[in-house]
Amino acid sequence: MQNKSLVRIGTRGSQLALAQASEVKARLAAAHEALRDPDAVEIVVISTTGDRVQDRPLADIGGKGLFTKEIEEALLSGGIDLAVHSMKDVPTVLPDGLIIDCILEREDPRDAFLSTKAAGIDELPAGSVVGTSSLRRQALILSRRSDLKVVSFRGNVGTRLRKLENGDVDATLLAVAGLNRLTLQPAGTTPIPADVMLPAVAQGAIGIERRESDDRVAVLLAPLNHAESAIRVTAERALLAVLDGSCRTPIAAHAVLSGDRLALDGLVVLPDGSQRHDAALEGAPGDAAALGREVGLQLKRDAGAEFFRLLGQG
Repeated sequence: MQNKSLVRIGTRGSQLALAQASEVKARLAAAHEALRDPDAVEIVVISTTGDRVQDRPLADIGGKGLFTKEIEEALLSGGIDLAVHSMKDVPTVLPDGLIIDCILEREDPRDAFLSTKAAGIDELPAGSVVGTSSLRRQALILSRRSDLKVVSFRGNVGTRLRKLENGDVDATLLAVAGLNRLTLQPAGTTPIPADVMLPAVAQGAIGIERRESDDRVAVLLAPLNHAESAIRVTAERALLAVLDGSCRTPIAAHAVLSGDRLALDGLVVLPDGSQRHDAALEGAPGDAAALGREVGLQLKRDAGAEFFRLLGQG
């Protein structure tokens, strides 16, 4: 039987990834009458290395690209027409022939603190166990509270919530954006201000990747791009690119656009929280990439070569 789908969306199979792909499908239908037929847009689930390997930290199984590689291969081979990604999972260098020039309106970029034993990180008793798979979260927690114990905590949102309920840990952290997209508000959830825990680069942003030569898909995606979100993500990812961030490098960044000014905060921190460097700069929205590069270079200068040698990058 001939496939009637006009557009095939590639995505991971987690509940959150499917929610994001469904959002893209709905936005395409709203923007284009030809895509309003239920069969016009197909969601294609693709298993990635990051999804399959759940028993080891991400840094131990290859770092960046673990949640995008197989999806990008399907895009390059023509098996799908576009790919939906959480931008925080996307490497700064894309495969030749692929481009991300569509960013949906960004959700809340903050982290959420989840615990039934305390209202926030500062209220946890000494020796409490915090579960997270993120080196950034681990490092920032230990930088603020060196008396806490942080353990690796992989799995999708539902799995992590069950582990928390079962008492495997005293607290965990999840992205506010993910909870919002899944319409979840577990008991004991508190958003953490960005100035207390700087978010991951591009956290809360959904990006849509396509073949650079595919003009048809480019036209379909153009109405979905949210200019402000794209500017903020551009600045944060430019910072990340300068620092050559991997899953072994705790890096955080947060860009805020207010009128004609773009403010960017960034930091690098050692995984044990023992050393941290912060930088901030403001500029024009049109200079987002340059602003990100400059903050990244400032962090590189301030941290010094020894810092990056300790991270295994020197």
